[in-house]
Amino acid sequence: MQSLGVSTDGAESHAKFAAKYQLPFPLLCDSNAEVATAYGCYGLKKFMGKEFMGITRSTFAIDPDGRIEKVYRKVKPETHAAEILADLPDLWRE
Repeated sequence: MQSLGVSTDGAESHAKFAAKYQLPFPLLCDSNAEVATAYGCYGLKKFMGKEFMGITRSTFAIDPDGRIEKVYRKVKPETHAAEILADLPDLWRE
């Protein structure tokens, strides 16, 4: 099983974030939001009455053949790891 992260942040930001949280997987830069847009994770957001373009936290479980097995939208970092772990038996069945 392989994990990776994709963000519109730059490489320097990714390096700091990965070091701070000791991430065991790579973070990929999507500075022009091409990947995020293709996966439906980039668009108009609203916060405190203001609108802006941004990324929505999402997770895609993709099988070895490249098929999307499950999509998690608007994930909450505090609880998402437990959600993924609970789904693993169904996501990576042989």
